[in-house]
Amino acid sequence: MQVNTRRAVPADTETLFIVRTAVRENHLSREELADLGITPESVAVILDDANHSCWVAEADGQIVGFSIADLNESYVFALFVLQDYEGMGIGRRLLGLVEEDARRAGNAALWLSTGNESESRADGFYRHLGWIADGCLEDGQTVFRQHVGSGTREPFS
Repeated sequence: MQVNTRRAVPADTETLFIVRTAVRENHLSREELADLGITPESVAVILDDANHSCWVAEADGQIVGFSIADLNESYVFALFVLQDYEGMGIGRRLLGLVEEDARRAGNAALWLSTGNESESRADGFYRHLGWIADGCLEDGQTVFRQHVGSGTREPFS
């Protein structure tokens, strides 16, 4: 199976919600996402903003994963892959594209947060890729950091 990546565009918004609400871990419904301020309108704005790195992976003619990072905040806030496509290197590829965009934008490092269950797939995934666990947020999520370049923008100082 061939997997292609491309920059996400506002027209992808609905499909990103389908992927986001279909994941096994860190599942949130559309209503829960809306309570967090994540709506189709807010996502479409992000996808059209040059200060964000937004990528999709396509296989079998459909979007099967996506990643989004805020380059101003050095923050990766979305990396999701449909369950049937896990374990194929798609998440690694999407994260690598975000890291490269961050490097080009002058970021020295990126950060992200994920559930604090050490047995979670996400925890193992980030650790396997060399991300370093670095404390917790107030809500208990684990913070991970990764150096991506020699830029001046340090995350979460």
